[in-house]
Amino acid sequence: MSNGFETLAIHAGQEPDPVTGAVVPPIYATSTYKQDGVGGLRSGYEYSRSANPTRTALEECVAAIEGGVRGLAFASGLAAEDALLRALCAPGDHVLIPGDAYGGTYRLFAKVLSRWGLEYDPVPLGDPDAVRAAVRPSTKIIWVETPTNPLLGIADIAALAGIAHDAGALLVVDNTFASPYLQQPLALGADIVVHSTTKYLGGHSDVVGGALIVRDRGLGEELAYHQNAMGAVAGPFDAWLTLRGIKTLGVRMDRHCDNAERVAELLLAHPKVTQVLYPGLDGHPGHEVAAKQMRRFGGMISFRVAGGEEEAVALCGRTRLFTLGESLGGVESLIEHPGRMTHASAAGSPLEVPADLVRLSVGIETVDDLLADLTEALG
Repeated sequence: MSNGFETLAIHAGQEPDPVTGAVVPPIYATSTYKQDGVGGLRSGYEYSRSANPTRTALEECVAAIEGGVRGLAFASGLAAEDALLRALCAPGDHVLIPGDAYGGTYRLFAKVLSRWGLEYDPVPLGDPDAVRAAVRPSTKIIWVETPTNPLLGIADIAALAGIAHDAGALLVVDNTFASPYLQQPLALGADIVVHSTTKYLGGHSDVVGGALIVRDRGLGEELAYHQNAMGAVAGPFDAWLTLRGIKTLGVRMDRHCDNAERVAELLLAHPKVTQVLYPGLDGHPGHEVAAKQMRRFGGMISFRVAGGEEEAVALCGRTRLFTLGESLGGVESLIEHPGRMTHASAAGSPLEVPADLVRLSVGIETVDDLLADLTEALG
């Protein structure tokens, strides 16, 4: 019997404890495990960098909700990205990245892996012809964010999967902004899904983590080898907190989307807002593709303000309920200035974001309170 998303989120990898009947997986706060004779491992556990039962529960759950065959949990989203890239690429290989990639991803390519010899090119992923033209014989990965961070660009996952596979490359999709509840990249042809589980999966701004999910078992084994060899794994308490967050992902995402739609309408009508970037709007250039591949349009909104950078920065300091802070995807609403905060590492690069841009992570508070807060701050 196949189960629905919310059922998998609550039950996958989380059977009641066979010893006590506890309905919540225990936090196995242990570094090592008693062996039944030399090499005689109980359930395959020997050392918690290699595997830990709490982390296993999380890995089984994220694989199930993304429709994959193997999930791997890491200490952060960037740890997951680094393990993936060093496992699957070698010096001299080439990767295509979004023309408006997350600043941390750009920094990983530009400042860390480029020194190791990994080449990359930013490309507008919303233009399949441009992507096809940028592919080289050495291209091993097309790296996708959809929606992108922070410009909310949309890429056609199925179309890009076709381009990648025609070139003998893999399609990697960072699904952090959408979450598995709103979008299923593996079902659309992607090979690997990346998450910062810090965001919507954890959902409460109380844990940092990352994950990789694959649809090919051999690829999963290769990544698992590097996860263990490189060692940036999720600890058991972090895994437990993330699992707890995932249980309510569906109901939280419904409210995030409800609230974001109302906020987008407010911003669209405000005279001091010059542009609203939200894929749920008919005027968004990626709206039709987003409607095809997403259940709904998410809780992230970016917008540009009259008055330039000075007004954008000032606005971030005038809200009361929208807390000035980095990150996203928690139950509380956040506001930030990408140019000076999350995307400062992209300053001066082709990925530099507009100085008048403000990004919102719309939380699950009472929506009328959020609308009043923004109206007052905008003036």
